[in-house]
Amino acid sequence: MRADADPDAARASVPRRVRTVRVSSVRALLGPAVAAVYLLCTPGRPDRPVMLAITAVMLAVAVGTWSAASWLARSRARVAVQAAGMVVNIAGSSALSLLDGGVASPLGALVPFTLLFYAIMMPPRMFAVASLLSAAGYGVVAVAGGPAPTGYAAVYALGIGGVAYLCFRHAAVLASLRHRLKEASRLDPLTRVLNRRGFDERLDRAVADAARTGRPLTLVLTDLDHFKAVNDRYGHQAGDDVLAWTARTMTRALRRRDVLGRLGGDEFGVLLDGAGPAEAPALVDRLRRAVRGAAPGSFGYASYPAEAATVDDLRRLADERSYADKVGRRRTVPAAPDVAHARANADRPHTGVTAGERRRRSIADMGRLAASDCAVGLVWAVALASGQPHRLAIAALCVAGLAYGGILILASDRLSRSAAARDAMVASAVFLFALAIVVPVLGGGVAGALGIGMLAPMPLVALGVPRRLALPIIAAQSVAYLVVAGAVGDPDPWYVLLHLFGMLAVAVACARQGASAAAQRRLLTRLSQTDALTGVLNRRGFADRFAAESARPGRPLGLVVFDLNGFKRVNDTAGHAAGDDLLRWVATTATAVAGPDAAVCRLGGDEFVVLLRADPAALAGRLRDALAARAPISAGVAVLGRDGTDFATLYAHADAALYREKHGARPVLQRLS
Repeated sequence: MRADADPDAARASVPRRVRTVRVSSVRALLGPAVAAVYLLCTPGRPDRPVMLAITAVMLAVAVGTWSAASWLARSRARVAVQAAGMVVNIAGSSALSLLDGGVASPLGALVPFTLLFYAIMMPPRMFAVASLLSAAGYGVVAVAGGPAPTGYAAVYALGIGGVAYLCFRHAAVLASLRHRLKEASRLDPLTRVLNRRGFDERLDRAVADAARTGRPLTLVLTDLDHFKAVNDRYGHQAGDDVLAWTARTMTRALRRRDVLGRLGGDEFGVLLDGAGPAEAPALVDRLRRAVRGAAPGSFGYASYPAEAATVDDLRRLADERSYADKVGRRRTVPAAPDVAHARANADRPHTGVTAGERRRRSIADMGRLAASDCAVGLVWAVALASGQPHRLAIAALCVAGLAYGGILILASDRLSRSAAARDAMVASAVFLFALAIVVPVLGGGVAGALGIGMLAPMPLVALGVPRRLALPIIAAQSVAYLVVAGAVGDPDPWYVLLHLFGMLAVAVACARQGASAAAQRRLLTRLSQTDALTGVLNRRGFADRFAAESARPGRPLGLVVFDLNGFKRVNDTAGHAAGDDLLRWVATTATAVAGPDAAVCRLGGDEFVVLLRADPAALAGRLRDALAARAPISAGVAVLGRDGTDFATLYAHADAALYREKHGARPVLQRLS
């Protein structure tokens, strides 16, 4: 079922497209705007009228695209217009560079800098086209333009090309991480099928699509027979394995286009695409047979539009039929062999996005940048700088930088998991920063072939390093560039200013891109760690919080695991809506009782866990008192170090205590000493 078939989703994407078009237009304005300032300040140099006319055309195209953003966002011509604007921008930049004197002129870097902008804003195919056009334009300028230092064009093309690729790759990785986190925020962390949020969104889209196309749709709701007894008899770990097995088994029994979601606890929902009242019974019966051993359940379904006209009507009718199925047949607790079979075949993968993964990519990208820059410098020193007095020293430094970059790439995984990762990154930055100064100085200064090496790291630093660290690094690079420009060689001041400003403009664009990606990532991370029904942590969020807290020194870390006595009867007699309302109240009350420093998590169904740096026995007592009016609980506690060294052992200890209490042998809870 295609998400983009939903008219509401299409309408919601229009403002994003408008912003994208306008941001692209603003970036397209920068090059000709800076060029226009330079041209107006240097009226005595050749070809100024023609160059001003070219900048006027480029500015007009960018302004026109910005003005027409609202229309373009809704038009099928959007891609074609933006492609035409790209061609005008690259062709105009090439012409300006050529007329200004070639690749070594103040405007000689317009095409490479334009490519860097494209690297962070274009999809792969469009960026590939932009890269080919930029290479062609820069090649024409290098061949037909004025003289340049030996190897200048080759070093610039390879150096900027490498940076552009790394920026493109980094931006693509950020987009991939955002996509994965977005998916994770809609997946149940235990079963890896859609959670309530994801299923409800898919249901709304499916009904809208069915209304548009006339294609039927059936909603199936099911909950497992006596699942509470499974937890009570075999333990919550066994119950989790049964849920994971159920999701896996139902997924295999469904057709490819159908959708499965875990709505909470032992309740699942299924969307049968293209199935009406005639087809639904056979598909539902197939699901029933697939899970009847370890997870027999009550099934109810409703079809749109034959039996229900709205999403609420679908849910209500399916829920009523599920309850009728529940009371109309004999239900039993799954036998031990069936539960054992389910546990042996449960599939519980974890595909979250971790902070370590992001650190690993950042470290590896730093190594790739060092390796690519030093490889280009080594090629220049060996093959193109026969008359350069410092070529051997430059080659030796480039070999050292190349080796260091390779070490960073190979060690990125280990460093990302090390407590010394930040120190290693700082040391690497200092070493590479020193290398980026010494090599251009030996190579003749900022206007020499290797001068670009002082500016090349800026975009990637801005894109991948936190702002509090990126700002001083880029500021230091800028100051060093100006100092070297004033001390070594005799570069044109306009060359120095335009090259520095151009790379700073690219760095600012990269920083904005990185900040936007980070903000989205934080939001999606929060969503992926939050239970959609109650607003407290889900399993994924609790696992991350436990890992962080257990690594911190301080007071002992305690767990309180509790579940509601008789919760299944609430769902069976009052309906799932009443059960959901009760769970929300329990989560809110438990959060208030536990206090702001504790972490409350809904593990699934009516089972909760609280993580705290205080006496878990005392908190368990307060929770019993606070929840007794509406939701009497059974609880167990555990303390890190005393009862186990990881969450699994702590949970097992607390779970065992919970069941002793549930079955009438209430233990004497131990207090922290």
